[in-house]
Amino acid sequence: MPMNETTPLILAIDEGTSNAKAVLVNELGQVIARGSRPLSLSHPQDGFSEQDPQQIWESTLAAIDQCLAQVDRPITAMAISNQRESVVAWDRNSGELLSPCISWQCRRSTPLCAQLHAQGHEASILEKTGLALDPMFSAGKMRWILDHLENGHARAATGEICLGTVDSWLLYKLSGGQVFATDYSNAARTQLFNLHTCRWDEELLALFAIPLAALPTIQASAGFFAQTVAFGRLPAGIPVMSMIGDSHAALYGQGGFVPGLVKATLGTGSSLMTPMSGPLASTHGLSTTLAWHDGVAATYAMEGNIVHTGAAVQWASRLVAGESLDQLTEQAAQLPDNGGVYFVPALSGLGAPHWQADARGLICGLTEATCGAHILRAALESIGYQIRDVFDAMAQDIGSPLKELWVDGGVTRNRWLMQFLANLLQCPVVRSLSPEVSALGAAHLAGKALGVWADDQALAQLERQRERFEPDNGASMEAHYSAWKKALQRTLS
Repeated sequence: MPMNETTPLILAIDEGTSNAKAVLVNELGQVIARGSRPLSLSHPQDGFSEQDPQQIWESTLAAIDQCLAQVDRPITAMAISNQRESVVAWDRNSGELLSPCISWQCRRSTPLCAQLHAQGHEASILEKTGLALDPMFSAGKMRWILDHLENGHARAATGEICLGTVDSWLLYKLSGGQVFATDYSNAARTQLFNLHTCRWDEELLALFAIPLAALPTIQASAGFFAQTVAFGRLPAGIPVMSMIGDSHAALYGQGGFVPGLVKATLGTGSSLMTPMSGPLASTHGLSTTLAWHDGVAATYAMEGNIVHTGAAVQWASRLVAGESLDQLTEQAAQLPDNGGVYFVPALSGLGAPHWQADARGLICGLTEATCGAHILRAALESIGYQIRDVFDAMAQDIGSPLKELWVDGGVTRNRWLMQFLANLLQCPVVRSLSPEVSALGAAHLAGKALGVWADDQALAQLERQRERFEPDNGASMEAHYSAWKKALQRTLS
């Protein structure tokens, strides 16, 4: 179909932890324009991680403006993918912000989680939500906000306060304050959503003391959410036709529609995810989640969340400051080995499959011969080891070996790491060459809702650029992995 003024063009937002991105996607599934703005993350005290919601909004608008300036064609629809579990509170009527954006990385709700664990609620929370009782998830953050706002619980009960994930904050702003909604995938990460009823759960709301009136309505991930009001180059009246959490969107963008595919999104943190036909419970420390609802049916997924991957490399580079991250990474890759150095990046606890919020980071094996490049090498290797931990747990839960791993995200640009990962897993690693897989997944859902693509089979046939890394069968990584497990055990104990 030749491109002209009437062919569909979808504006997809990917609001992550480090950047706000916007891309324009045509009917061939190709990105024809892009914009991006960096975001900052602050740590006001130990264990606290937060962002400025106003900066998130303004950076998103700036990315949209940059993107739309490159193409003179009308937009058919919008799509939103977003960092998950992070929470914002604002006044429903005025839009006034009442809290920072409390990041998914933030551990400020650790005392509440410990209290609920001591009271024996962990098993029921896991059964209903598929999620471990951990500060990563939204419910504890929401409770913290209400506890620290004047008359917070009373105001939330009357509907005066909105408690939302980032997708619902962006939708509220884009619609001029008219719509407060989220989708199934983001709701499933709050620890207030029942996977079996697909609704906010009354018992969980009571347990976390979150009033229903403060939460957004839940919709399918694909379908009409709201119309935009005008902002800069963004015109009024553009329908928002999909919303989905970024890791779920990456799975959809990779074409992971049916069980059997395992993808890993490697960014600030990492997420391994495989689709399932139903909410199968994990017995090896993973999460069960609702991947998306395409307007017809729900697709579930098993997931392992790793808190620090790209963030661990950034942290290590600051620790050995003096050269650029690119220079240090190149030096690390050129080393013959890691010099016996292992880094467990539990900088704010450990996620899957360990779920130990009070674990703290550890670097071990230091000698007089250790240099900064060794520490960077250990940080890079820690990404692979953590992925191996989750990958093995996922294979045990599924009950069969996993044949390959599809990867996406900024960290995957490191080709040395991709080969290390293939050798460590002893299976092919297939890297997406698109830097916008999450945005593409959201765009694909919106296009499916609009009828641009008839079904998942049509989406699966879209061209996707990939690079394949085959394992070196002669590379024995088990001794290194065993040493990692010993370092990990020190951290856990």
